[in-house]
Amino acid sequence: MNVRAILAQTGFWLVGLCLFMSGCISSKELVLYQATGPGKDTLTLGANYIPTIKAGDVLSVQVGSLSPEASAFFNPYMAMSAMGTSVQNSQTSALPYTPGYLVNESGKINLPILGDQLVQGLTTSQAAGEIRTKLLNYLKEPTVNVRNLNFHITVTGEVARPALYSIPNEQITLPEALGLAGDITIYGQRKNVLVIREENGKQTFNRIDLTKRDVFQSPFYHLHPNDVIYVEPGKSRVASADRFYQTVPIILSALSFIAIIISRR
Repeated sequence: MNVRAILAQTGFWLVGLCLFMSGCISSKELVLYQATGPGKDTLTLGANYIPTIKAGDVLSVQVGSLSPEASAFFNPYMAMSAMGTSVQNSQTSALPYTPGYLVNESGKINLPILGDQLVQGLTTSQAAGEIRTKLLNYLKEPTVNVRNLNFHITVTGEVARPALYSIPNEQITLPEALGLAGDITIYGQRKNVLVIREENGKQTFNRIDLTKRDVFQSPFYHLHPNDVIYVEPGKSRVASADRFYQTVPIILSALSFIAIIISRR
């Protein structure tokens, strides 16, 4: 047998080993939001999630009025916030220092001139309304914009871009979060996505089946601040890894055999 034939035969076996290592995944396992029966093309969504402010949150409070000079006294963090946003956009997976008003253990923030303001339990729009009412004593036609800078989610596991993500509009769904992370890889378990959530001082672990349409009615469809989404690897990923370590010695031996034959010619 000549060298060319040996190389061709060895290449054939190497290709076969690679195909063997890749494993088999059913196409049905990859399809999301499958109908469970006829007449399931329209679903009633659950109530939209509106987050409220809690201790430990960091708030951005931007004040405007007919007098920019007077409004500046109430905006000590505006320039620093712009700098923090640019850093965060360039390093999505990092958690840089974000200037703003920290909600203390009593649920209050300390604003210039106004002093302590109770914001815990309020939505950002409600907090903005209360602050605006008090600013009427100091500014003409004041406007107030309050945002929660502490709305983060974490997506890990079998996704293209696992990372910590900051959500500027305080609203995100589970499919949107997975899309933000580049979607589930072909090896991820779509039937068993884990959503970890802190509720009333306890961590809850909740399993979601993304192959079914009732995910849109799940209480975990709308994500909460600090939720963690974990996509487990499927059996094909584990089997592929096992076969890789089993076949590496065989591949190395075949390559060594080819090198010996070539060196003797």
